Order: sequence, then structure tokens, then C-alpha cells
Amino acid sequence: MRVAQISPLYEQVPPKLYGGSERVVSYITEELVARGHDVTLFASGDSQTSAHLEPGCELALRLHGKPELGASLQLAMLAEVYEQARYRFDIVHSHIDYWTFPLARVTKVPTVSTMHGRLDISDLHPVYDRFPEAALVSISDAQRIPLPRMNWIDTVYHGLPRDLLKFNDRRGDYLAFIGRISPEKRPDLAIEIANRSGVPLKIAAKVDAVDREYYETLIKPRIKAPMIEYIGEINDAEKSEFLGGALAMLFPIDWAEPFGLAMIEAMACGTPVITRPCGSVPEVMKPGVSGFVASEVDQLVAAVGKIDSISRAGCRRYFEERFTTEQMVDNYERVYQQVIAASEVELATTKKYAAASR
Repeated sequence: MRVAQISPLYEQVPPKLYGGSERVVSYITEELVARGHDVTLFASGDSQTSAHLEPGCELALRLHGKPELGASLQLAMLAEVYEQARYRFDIVHSHIDYWTFPLARVTKVPTVSTMHGRLDISDLHPVYDRFPEAALVSISDAQRIPLPRMNWIDTVYHGLPRDLLKFNDRRGDYLAFIGRISPEKRPDLAIEIANRSGVPLKIAAKVDAVDREYYETLIKPRIKAPMIEYIGEINDAEKSEFLGGALAMLFPIDWAEPFGLAMIEAMACGTPVITRPCGSVPEVMKPGVSGFVASEVDQLVAAVGKIDSISRAGCRRYFEERFTTEQMVDNYERVYQQVIAASEVELATTKKYAAASR
């Protein structure tokens, strides 16, 4: 198939540091190319890919201090995608929320959009209600709950390349927290769990401008080495050591997490996850195999104490059974075929009625 992949412009593909959506776009793109598909990636110009790269901007925006330009530059990039899409692509796969909806409707180009973010912001629901026909993919069944009326084609869980992160069968002596410091990710709770369990915590995470006050007032004062250590953002090459060397990863979220890529990154290293049953967690986790799921702080602290009961090899095996790139792209290929077939039926029906009205 001739496939267009549309990535956000905030991070390069794959990202240097934080960037779950762009990281998944890279995994999908490279696997599609490996399978012989003709793939064009629309992304920042500093992206690295074996597909044909069409830059939407010269450099990824966040690390160069220009994230506010994202929406405007994405609009220009979408014009580039759809001006010749009917002749260039069999399917357009968008990873930028609802931005393709009006162009897909007007051009009739087969388009599917993977929703990577939260869908529970009711102020944005009129946008979705205006385009009920848009073909959507969720990254967990829980993610769909706020918008059950939409045209959901399938749920496709994220996957990682099997050899991306190294399995470590040795239990570490610290707890890990990775990703983003924000109220909904609850690093404050991770710190409490560490202090109460007596196991040191290492935090590898970014702080966005919107969360800077939260970090300065509630998190930074509680960072006291050697018990609580903040090491900042890390890249993929550093994740194997950071996650693989941990006793467990803490994922004490307090929001409807759409997927939680960090959970399967930890599993790939053989490191069990201790988390709360919010959003996608019950779909991603297998308690007693990939770690523990609990609601209350006392239960989460107790989970640290019994983490030795989790087999690290079993944790890695669970990752391989459910969350590899191959499995993810198998599902996306089926989605593409389904969306293309539906588009062909719609086009044939439109031509039929147009001929009958002459």
C-alpha cells in the first residue's frame, strides 16, 4: 500500500527524549517499510526514517522553543498531504487528533486517525460531533468512553520493537518513575510510596511549562538525595539501563490514561509495574504477571514489599505476547484495508446516485 503517516511536529520522529506519539509513529513507519509498503512520513525535518520524509518544519518544535507554532505549521503540512493525496496515497494515517477531519471529508481520501490523547475534554466534543463519519482508532477501549458515538474502527494497542529495550533478569534496588511531571501522573504519590516503603526513587521525566509551578511547589522540595533523585529526561539508549535496573516502575496515575507507553517499556525490560486502575491500565496490565494494580496508597506500598513474587522473565514474556511492533502493525494493516474498502463502497454509491440523477 501507499501510506502517508502524519506526525505531530512537536518532537522529531523518533524523539530524542520525551514523545510517546512520535515514538509510536516511528515504530509503525519503520515496520510498514520493512513489510514492503510505500510509506511517506510527514514530520519535522530532523526526523530519521527509512520512509520518504516530507518535512512539515525544519526542526522539531518543543526542544527548539517554538511549540506554539505547532497548530499553524500542521495546517500547512496537511495542505501538502491532501493536495495530491488522491493520486499519491491509498490511505492517510493521521496522528494529530482531529486536524484531518475536514480535509478527509472534502477530498474523500481514505483517512484513519489514531487518537493518542485524552478524549474527556467536553469543550472539544463539538469538533468530533461535527465529523461523526471520521474513521478513528483508539489505543485502548477505555479511551473511547467519553465519545462512544464516533466511528471507531478498532482499538490498536501500542507496541515496541522486540530488540529495542534489553531484558534484565536482575532485580534492582530502586524504584523508577519515567515520563512527565504533572498532577495527573502523580509523581508526588510515587515519592510517598518510595518514602513509606523505604526504597529509593529515581525520577526521569520532563517538566512542561504548564506544569512548572506544580513541580516547583510540590515536587522539587521533596527531592532529597539519595532517597529521592531527579535525573531529568532520558533517551531510548538510556531507558534500558534506567528501567531494567529498577526493582519496579511506579505508574501511580490519577487520570484516564489513554495507553501508557511507559508500562510496556518497563515490561520489555522485565521490570514489573506498580500502578493504579485508571484509564487503560486494566487492559494493559496482568496483575501478578506484569506487576500489581491497586487503588490505595497502603496497597501500593504493600505491592513494593511483594514485588519479588513477580517473575522478570514472565514480565518480559507477557510483553512479547501482547505488545510488539509486529502485532501493532498487523492490526493497522487490517484497519487500512477496512477503511479503504469502506471508502471504495462510498465512492461507488456516490457515483451511482450521481448517474441516476442525470
